[in-house]
Amino acid sequence: MRVLVTGGAGYIGSHAVRALLRRGHGVRIYDNLSTGHRSLAEGSELVIADIGDLDKLTSALRGIDAVMNFAACAYVGESVQNPRKYFENNVQTGLRFLNKVLDCGVRNFIQSSTAAVYGLPAVSPIREEIPRQPVNPYGASKLFFEHALDAYKTAYGLRYVAFRYFNASGADDSGEIGEIHDPETHLVPRILQVAAGMIPEIEIFGSDYPTPDGTCIRDYVHVSDLAEAHVLGLEYLERGGESTALNLGTGAGYSVSEVIAAVEKVVGRKVNKKFGPRRPGDPPSLVADPSKAQSALGWKASRTLTEIVSSAWVWLQHFYARR
Repeated sequence: MRVLVTGGAGYIGSHAVRALLRRGHGVRIYDNLSTGHRSLAEGSELVIADIGDLDKLTSALRGIDAVMNFAACAYVGESVQNPRKYFENNVQTGLRFLNKVLDCGVRNFIQSSTAAVYGLPAVSPIREEIPRQPVNPYGASKLFFEHALDAYKTAYGLRYVAFRYFNASGADDSGEIGEIHDPETHLVPRILQVAAGMIPEIEIFGSDYPTPDGTCIRDYVHVSDLAEAHVLGLEYLERGGESTALNLGTGAGYSVSEVIAAVEKVVGRKVNKKFGPRRPGDPPSLVADPSKAQSALGWKASRTLTEIVSSAWVWLQHFYARR
């Protein structure tokens, strides 16, 4: 298939591009490079444009069989401070984009969604069927788009898979692409930056949660496992699979302290840390039940926390050595 990958010069999108190419699919990347990076798109056709530029989008959709959509604003904290940006980009512009995809005759659609649509679930592991009650504008904007996909399925024959990510981490085994965020807010790269001497310490938000060591537990899934799920989702739709939303996680959780210990083991040095107060809205544990993705796609996350940390460490060293 020929696939348009919006946001394909970003972190998860660039890994999906590589997974598509390895499976023999054709790829055209569409990215405005506001948070993406030209270096992550090297070797692939790149259209530099915004998804709201309907003329450029129309041209980019020519000859395309399916869309993978990674184009979105995606910082929870920023969404609280600037919800207008999130509803304008993720909802208003997102709908114009989705309408143009339909107008151009494309009916297979893979959506990058998030576990943030669940809000603060009362149960863990989390199944797709539990109530979706997002507690921030980012999660609300992603849930709106999921509702739009479902309505468009019924009305217009759109066929989709919406993937609800848990904590994407790690980097491609080649060390050529990985996570580049400014500012960097994700836990694994932040701890590695401490280990590399780039920042002085990692702050742990809360040490009194009802977990074995008092720190929050999250489900960390390797970005390459996520990328492979997207390709399987595309091939699932190609075979006539039903439109659906699927969790992408490992089904196992690690606490913040356990992730720090994993980093210390990989890099061979201690990581400076300090404890701060809990952040409002942080649940003690968020772990996926990924069984639906395994049943529908035959997908299962295969990479361990050690592999996540090791690949991210290799990438960090390669990236900053090139700067």
